Amino acid sequence: MRERLSGEERRRQIVETAVDLFSRKGFRGTTTREIAEAAGISEAMIFKHFATKRELYSAIIEVKSETEQLLASAAKAARGTHDAEVLRAVGLKMLEQTERDPSLMRLLLFSALEGHELSEIFFESRVRRLHEFLSSYIRKGVEEGRFRPVDSLIVARGFIGMVVHYLLIHEVFGVKRPPRASPEEVVELFVSIFLKGIQR
Repeated sequence: MRERLSGEERRRQIVETAVDLFSRKGFRGTTTREIAEAAGISEAMIFKHFATKRELYSAIIEVKSETEQLLASAAKAARGTHDAEVLRAVGLKMLEQTERDPSLMRLLLFSALEGHELSEIFFESRVRRLHEFLSSYIRKGVEEGRFRPVDSLIVARGFIGMVVHYLLIHEVFGVKRPPRASPEEVVELFVSIFLKGIQR
């Protein structure tokens, strides 16, 4: 006899199943019936936990994104104005999260390419906040004279872009990682290159 799951466990199961299917087949290629079959539940059970698809998408972002932890660790480093530590906190958290669970990155690529609303929800609720945090930190560094005058938003996106590109070529294109290059070493290299480019 199948073990009964609590409401929270069932919600988590539905989210995990939806993420797996969406990240492999895209949104247009996945139906709620397929999600229900893969989870071993009825389609009605999905709508019992998620009244609308938007609720399901929001739950996916909530479960899969670790933006809150990323911003908290970066904000802690920012209080001491340790530039390398702030960037290190951002880069390392991005690498560790995606290497542990690459499904969110694949899911976001599908949603962006398909013009799916999940992409917009994720950008507004998570990505924009990370850009704004890092841009604000860099702007402050410019004002204090630690950094040369730069467009802080473009520069913030540039650092995040270095990390995202690294993740894309390994997690999406399947390129093998350089041997003996730990996430810490990779991020340290990015931080060093980046800071040398913007420091006075």
